[in-house]
Amino acid sequence: MTQADKKPHSSPAKLGLTARIFISMIAGIALGVALQFVFDDSGDFLFSVFGIEVSTYAVLVDGIFNVIGSIFIASLKMLVVPLVFVSLVCGTSSLSDPSKLGRLGGKSILLYIGTTAIAISLAVTFALLVGPGEGLNLPSENTYQAKQAPSLGQVIINMMPTNPINAMAEGNMLQIIVFSVLFGVAMSMTGSAGKRLSAVFDDLSAVIMKLVTILMNLAPYGVFVLMAKLFATIEFLTIRALLTYFFLVLFVLFVHALVSYPIILKTLSGLNPLILLVKMRDAALFAFSTSSSSATLPVTMETATKKLGVKSSVASFTVPLGSTINMDGTAIMQGVATVFIAQVYAVDLTLSDYLVVIMTATLASIGTAGVPGVGLIMLAMVLQQVNLPVEGIALIIGVDRLLDMTRTAVNVTGDCMVACIVGKSEGEFDAKTYADLDAGKKNEELDLKKTKE
Repeated sequence: MTQADKKPHSSPAKLGLTARIFISMIAGIALGVALQFVFDDSGDFLFSVFGIEVSTYAVLVDGIFNVIGSIFIASLKMLVVPLVFVSLVCGTSSLSDPSKLGRLGGKSILLYIGTTAIAISLAVTFALLVGPGEGLNLPSENTYQAKQAPSLGQVIINMMPTNPINAMAEGNMLQIIVFSVLFGVAMSMTGSAGKRLSAVFDDLSAVIMKLVTILMNLAPYGVFVLMAKLFATIEFLTIRALLTYFFLVLFVLFVHALVSYPIILKTLSGLNPLILLVKMRDAALFAFSTSSSSATLPVTMETATKKLGVKSSVASFTVPLGSTINMDGTAIMQGVATVFIAQVYAVDLTLSDYLVVIMTATLASIGTAGVPGVGLIMLAMVLQQVNLPVEGIALIIGVDRLLDMTRTAVNVTGDCMVACIVGKSEGEFDAKTYADLDAGKKNEELDLKKTKE
């Protein structure tokens, strides 16, 4: 064999996280359904251990699946407090530069928080109208005790922490968010000491995001056991409810992207929203494939500046800010999922509870990093705030990865919409570039022959 015949063997392509989670979901569902058919009313397979008869079903479902699934859910809850605290401190300390906390910062932040509030309000409203989880009444390990609803004034007072460490220990997210923002602002005003501490928090953020990455790479195993346990124990009526939840989230996402955004853009800037939607195709598709606002950031920036006509002085601030705090898609998932899980476990939430969900999810979006999977961690936080069983995440985690891709596409569309509004209001906007449907296409072309010359 000659040297030319020796071709390197290319290793098989490694499946992406989305594919692995999807395969695990299907395998878990298949195993769960099979177990439900095998271990029906006709009896159970027993085997003897030291003379004691042990149920195969109990070992698999109540033993192995339950232990691994509970550990995975616990790992989601474990990251909530450090992720929110560190992300918010990093975000507010970098945004508190005096040159950025003027009109530009104020407009951007208010728009992002406003669109997120609209998104989750739409989600809760549609979920209450459709009722995707009604009639299931699944048993929960948590016991829900209705509490007297506090007044709106008391809710606002309770947002201010008297003991931040205790708030972190108890997982009181509203207090943690307030303390984190104040701490970040104080860091930015402390000079060199604040800059040194900011570098430490940046390193902590990188470590925590690596923890999230590790957790999400273990997600296929968690999804497999959760779905296997779920479909081994639930009735098929629940499967229909899960499909209703899936399509309801998709519907609200499309309503927000194709109705809410155009109305907001037209009202506040007078721009033609159809042009925005057409020019967002590439960025939205890239976001859909990566499920990460942060990974899509370079494409989003190019779209805002080269195709939509937003000046770099505005886009360089609003777009990165949006990839950090604009999580409208995640807020929609949290709103629908909260109502769905409450209905599944037959928990009656009060108007005050829904207001807490809207407020918590809106503020928590500031601390939600633009990477795949963090939305589930934020959902665990929202569920805890209204005393709903966190194990309800098992119902939706299998289909969440598919929804995550659509959520990210909605998020980056919102980033560019806000950039256009702020740029137009500040006079940092090129209307001719925005109106030109071919704008930016030349920047995407690569002439290899010219490069060689």
